[in-house]
Amino acid sequence: MNVHQFLTSFSYGDAIGNEAMEIRDFLRSQRVASEIFTLHFHPRYAGQVRNYLEYDRFSAPGNTVIYHFSIGSPVTKRFLRLDDRKVIIYHNITPHHFFLDYHRILAKDCYRGRLELKSLAGQVDLALGDSEYNRRELQEAGFRATGVLPLVMDFSKFDQPVLPVFRRLFGDGRRNLLFIGRIIPNKKIEDVIRAFAAYQRHFDREARLFLVGEHRGFERYLSALQGLVAALGVRDVHFSGHVPLPEVVSYAKLAHLYLHLSEHEGFCAPVLECFHLGIPVVAFDAGAVAETMNGGGMLLSEKDPLRIAALCHEILNRPALKASLLAGQARALEKYRLRRTGGILLEHLRRLQP
Repeated sequence: MNVHQFLTSFSYGDAIGNEAMEIRDFLRSQRVASEIFTLHFHPRYAGQVRNYLEYDRFSAPGNTVIYHFSIGSPVTKRFLRLDDRKVIIYHNITPHHFFLDYHRILAKDCYRGRLELKSLAGQVDLALGDSEYNRRELQEAGFRATGVLPLVMDFSKFDQPVLPVFRRLFGDGRRNLLFIGRIIPNKKIEDVIRAFAAYQRHFDREARLFLVGEHRGFERYLSALQGLVAALGVRDVHFSGHVPLPEVVSYAKLAHLYLHLSEHEGFCAPVLECFHLGIPVVAFDAGAVAETMNGGGMLLSEKDPLRIAALCHEILNRPALKASLLAGQARALEKYRLRRTGGILLEHLRRLQP
């Protein structure tokens, strides 16, 4: 069988683009022909992806096309007109209200995306969520044939050394707290900053905070966060901006704890990346976060900055507690190994074969 993929955007470092690449490479390793077609793509992928309008040359009734659906897009209409077997992987759409004060265009696209999702019901052969949380949304939107495909990830790409300049700058023994992800309102970076401010004020005045992620398009939100840092009198908060994978790994490997307080997640790949890297994770229970953590890490039911700070202090200063957390995270990660998620993907695809 030939299995191709459609995306709206293939961004450098984006979890959806990364998964599409992992799926393509896994399918090719199983001797399945596979290409990626997209509307927008980062220049570094120019030789690896194709414009979605080129798909007519590949289309055939015996093909299967997987559409990674995460936002309203003209790609949806092209996908619906295909004669190929059609599968969507739903990565969830952030509710538009998170963006109203900062990015009206994205708010509109997210609102339109949820309407488009309902238009796909009854027109695809299979609808997969990358979490049970997302699968339930598909079911509520009217999809009949649904399933779960956990994010297909190859963790080996994180097995690289810390860059020497990062080790000189940040490997000095001071405690480093970490967040990885886009600097956007639903991630509630302001709550991370407030919790870190409490930690720095009451427990460790020398601690640092790494906020690693893209902020382009959300300069107003970034400015508000920087204003909060100044108002709280917090020191050593580092906004990295968009950085390549070796730098992300360097920040992560020099971090002592990962703090994630987002209020909307359809999956949450950075949590699993930190599981793999052996970083204790503290995360707020929102969306699919608890499901993704799979019993590992420390899950929060409320967001009190001082209590979060005290919890981080306990984890970092009680070796037995930290060791227990890391052991639980290692167990939880087995669910997401490529040999398992790849097998789940193949099983779903085989069920579609005549």
